[in-house]
Amino acid sequence: KKSEQELKDEEMELFTKYYMEWKGGRKSGNTSYMNIPRFYYRLPAEDEVLLQKLREESRAVFLQRKSRELLDNEELQNLWFLLDKHQTSPMIGEEAMINYENFLKVGEKAGSKCKQFFTAKIFAKLLHNDPYGRISIMQFFNYVMRKG
Repeated sequence: KKSEQELKDEEMELFTKYYMEWKGGRKSGNTSYMNIPRFYYRLPAEDEVLLQKLREESRAVFLQRKSRELLDNEELQNLWFLLDKHQTSPMIGEEAMINYENFLKVGEKAGSKCKQFFTAKIFAKLLHNDPYGRISIMQFFNYVMRKG
């Protein structure tokens, strides 16, 4: 027969073994939390000068990149000229309209910055009960000015 101390030691050994299997099994079985991207980073403290400078520089680079994506005045004028040149008749009152075929032609000629606005999704979003399946040039231009 085993002594009481030997039984306790054996019990503790088995408990530790099973606990580690259970703990390890759960950890390796459910690692989906490791795939969640980190979305919060604390702001650097006042004494973390290097981190503050890095944050300022990265923000400046981000804003410069975003401003380069914006259309400047000359590009907007060129876009308006192309839209006006490719309008599809008949006009609705004073409003010039454009069909999808001409819309795509303007998209090819407008340049790389404008390419993002010449999609079927945006055309469909601006399409409102026109019997010829056209959109208003003015509505599209205003959309570009708001989004771009």
